[in-house]
Amino acid sequence: MIGILPNWHPIFVHFVVALFSTSFVLYTLAYITKNISISKELEIAARWCLWCAGLATIPTVLAGLYAYNTVIHDAPSHAAMTNHRNWGLPTAGVIAFLSIWSLCRYYYQKTVSLIFLSFLFITQCMLLSTAWRGGELVYRFGLGVMSIPQQGNDGHEHNEDASKMQM
Repeated sequence: MIGILPNWHPIFVHFVVALFSTSFVLYTLAYITKNISISKELEIAARWCLWCAGLATIPTVLAGLYAYNTVIHDAPSHAAMTNHRNWGLPTAGVIAFLSIWSLCRYYYQKTVSLIFLSFLFITQCMLLSTAWRGGELVYRFGLGVMSIPQQGNDGHEHNEDASKMQM
């Protein structure tokens, strides 16, 4: 598997996106249900997801910087990579900040506040924007993939109506 992957950034980044997004949803549910007993359980799960996302951000950023400096690219894809990096680094910084803030909130036994939830929402928007730009690098520019299929009509179709007519 190591020989197949040009870098490990795509693997690590999915953990960050999934864990942080789950944390955001769980913290929101904990805030909404703060007068119900399940709220504490939701907050515990949200906290662990956020802390794991914070930890997973470290190898994600390192692998992303490695990819930025090693993936073969042209001028338009370099501009897109730079844009993705310029969104990714501040987003990673805010995730780290929120992880530490959450740790302090846990230490001082604070409940979910609207201010904390607002920061989570802004960071979620930043994370999704960064992820969108990363997807553009792969699906629009073909970066980090071994080969890109050539466009052409080789007789391969996915039209079910056409295959039924041939039968």
